[in-house]
Amino acid sequence: MTPPMDSATGRLAAVLPDTPPAVRHRLAAIDLGSNSFHLLVANYHDERLQVVARLGEKVQLAAGLGDDGRLSEDAIQRALDCLSRFAPFLGDIPPGYLRVVGTNALRDADNNQEFIERAEALLGTRIEIIAGREEARLIYLGAAHALAENGRRLIVDIGGGSTEFIIGERFEPLALESLGMGCVTYTRRFFANGDISEKRFRKAELAALSELANIQRPYLRLGWSDPVGSSGTIKAAAAVIAAASETPDGVITREGLFALRDRLVKFKRLDKVSLEGLKADRARVFPAGVAILCAIFEALELETMRYADGALREGVLYDMVGRNSPEDSRLKSLENLERSYGVDARQADNVADTALALFAQVRDAWSLDDDQARFLGWASRLHEIGLAISHSQFHRHGAYLLEHSDLAGFSRPEQRLLAFLVRGHRRKFPLKEWKALPAAEQRSHARLVRLLRLAVLINHSRPEQAPALPRLMADNDELIVAFASDDTPSLLMTDLEQEIGFQQAVGFSLRLAQA
Repeated sequence: MTPPMDSATGRLAAVLPDTPPAVRHRLAAIDLGSNSFHLLVANYHDERLQVVARLGEKVQLAAGLGDDGRLSEDAIQRALDCLSRFAPFLGDIPPGYLRVVGTNALRDADNNQEFIERAEALLGTRIEIIAGREEARLIYLGAAHALAENGRRLIVDIGGGSTEFIIGERFEPLALESLGMGCVTYTRRFFANGDISEKRFRKAELAALSELANIQRPYLRLGWSDPVGSSGTIKAAAAVIAAASETPDGVITREGLFALRDRLVKFKRLDKVSLEGLKADRARVFPAGVAILCAIFEALELETMRYADGALREGVLYDMVGRNSPEDSRLKSLENLERSYGVDARQADNVADTALALFAQVRDAWSLDDDQARFLGWASRLHEIGLAISHSQFHRHGAYLLEHSDLAGFSRPEQRLLAFLVRGHRRKFPLKEWKALPAAEQRSHARLVRLLRLAVLINHSRPEQAPALPRLMADNDELIVAFASDDTPSLLMTDLEQEIGFQQAVGFSLRLAQA
């Protein structure tokens, strides 16, 4: 059964994975960070997470990213070994309630797909690389749930390869940014030979200040009343400062931070860094993290910052709770796209209705699922957004917008799917883009785009209401379109005859028949 459409808006109604009631609220998230991998398993009850298991390991994936832009085999193996230790905790997580996300190191690695395929085989689930601003949104969601207070807050999260900055109120982010500076990448860049000096430390700070210049004015103008830090570097800095002074635990003061900076310079070597409150496995990347934090205090004119639990992995779980429901953050992103690019709502409704009705006819034969129906419906509603740029080649413009926009709630693979469907909805079948997809996705994505192409042709005349549907049958990759009478509109027949040629050119069969 395909997900129903809301008759007023044409949007897909909520469809949650079918799981046994006893484990319906057991969730798990894995954060594949540039420095550390984290696993969080929790029960969701009364709008709160009840932690069942929490694991973290320093994998330092970003340290294995070579000058050629590729992850080394050693780094990949460290990552896989870590995931093999996480795997036993995932046995009772039902399908649809585990989400694995990759961040900066995997965004940057040219061979990320090689790692993803091996990791997916090990875990038995899909891995999603998320964009920087989506990472920032999820970090804010996790931190905001950990903070009981209201008011406008600044959230800062220094990771291994990037640092996220979010200003928000309650659970609503007002500004999101991800900058390319992290404790692992800055260690490689400024402390590669293990030496610590005043000159090296200041170079790291100046590089971070250069990154911060892009957001400094708009963030200061927007303002906040509560600066908050999350994740390892800030947690460690707060612990070290508290151990060396009377500063309350979990609070970083400007005075305490710059005193810590001076202490680190005096060690002269990364392998000599040893401080009360600092775990040994973080010591080597700690000076670079502190240099970034000093630059943040300088650029954003901070006097204090407090540490709060709650980061990316918590945000992933809270976001998962709302997925495939009316609170799904992706719906707001899609509504913004429709509004921003002036989508013809009636045509979008008609194409979506037709596409999902065709989907229902071949769902079983093609082994399609609810999630694929959801994306087909969304792509149907967005297939004309490229018209806002130009009528010529508008399918290409639309695909570009979908692939390269910051869409809250969407991972990169999800945006790539939407972009492929929109790119392929008209003219020649996009063979080059199709072959560039991961092999495991090619068959299902091709089937979805073929349904969208038919839905667009059936609605080519832009009728007031969705037209009568043909009967659609699937036999492996052959599609048979059967009409109930001989009075099929000549425009549609002409379009379908041309479509037969387009599909034959790439090895697909499309036949016309009488019902």
